[in-house]
Amino acid sequence: MLRDGTDQDADAYIRLIGDAWAEFPGVIFDVDGELPELRALASHFAALGGRLWLAEDRQGMVATRPLREDQAWEIGRMYVAKSARGTGLAQALLTTAEAHARAQGAERMVLWTDTRFEAAHAFYEKAGYVRQGAIRILDDLSKSLEFRYAKPCRGLVVEMLDAAAAASAERRLAQILIACVADGASVSYLPPLAPAKARAFWKRVSTDVAQGHRVLLAAWVEGQLAGTVQLDLATPENQPHRAEVAKLLVDPAFRRQGLGEALMRRAEQAAQRLGRRLLTLDTRADDLAAPLYRRLGWQESGRVPGYALDAEGRAWDTLFFHKQIG
Repeated sequence: MLRDGTDQDADAYIRLIGDAWAEFPGVIFDVDGELPELRALASHFAALGGRLWLAEDRQGMVATRPLREDQAWEIGRMYVAKSARGTGLAQALLTTAEAHARAQGAERMVLWTDTRFEAAHAFYEKAGYVRQGAIRILDDLSKSLEFRYAKPCRGLVVEMLDAAAAASAERRLAQILIACVADGASVSYLPPLAPAKARAFWKRVSTDVAQGHRVLLAAWVEGQLAGTVQLDLATPENQPHRAEVAKLLVDPAFRRQGLGEALMRRAEQAAQRLGRRLLTLDTRADDLAAPLYRRLGWQESGRVPGYALDAEGRAWDTLFFHKQIG
């Protein structure tokens, strides 16, 4: 389906990029004035230590190259013809480029995308990318603004998300929440959880992060955003030393890989740096996470019978835990 792009494929690159840019009013496509490298794009990326691919039917393209920052590679020139979108070609292109970068030692993937390309944002977010850093202003004819997206791409990595990253992760985190609820997790919702309700929840979380009321942590496994946990910092004024751990979620497809433990340990570290010495949480008595909390040194504080109902209306006990840190 894919092959290495060559300099002789210049007409295909120009057509793909020109057609994509033409979908947005005000975007000016001036090859010789601003993008002369398209005339010899394979040589351009080879000189940068990267690689370029083109679909056999010339309906899509992508490239990757190493960056100066430690072990980071950039995804670039990712374009798919409108008629080929939704066919799996875009995913094949991105997967191929990421696999090459990892094989060359990449620890992190980075890309820039125009702020107007909303469909592209959704695609990258589905692939585990989140927004990072400030918007880039280009000195081009189109007066372009670009978002920076990034993600860790190797092993198990937990990172704290700022407000922009939290907002860009809402789609993927909603998918994880829906999957956990469908799998029986007791996290305030009953199955089937509607996507709109899940997205609304994460929008509220993003707002809390922006206001400094909440810490949001996310875990990636081999480049896939697969788990999350939160620290609720909005405690009463006589409890500035406390935080509540909430919504420990691991996509069922990624369980038994250490994500829950990694997320909890990072949550404790974050709380300690913020001066929160006492952590609390609650969970359904039969929840899979209860043994994890005990193993990590959490103390059971009490049990409330019949605290929460399941989808069949059955009442379940809830356990309350606490842990002193620092």
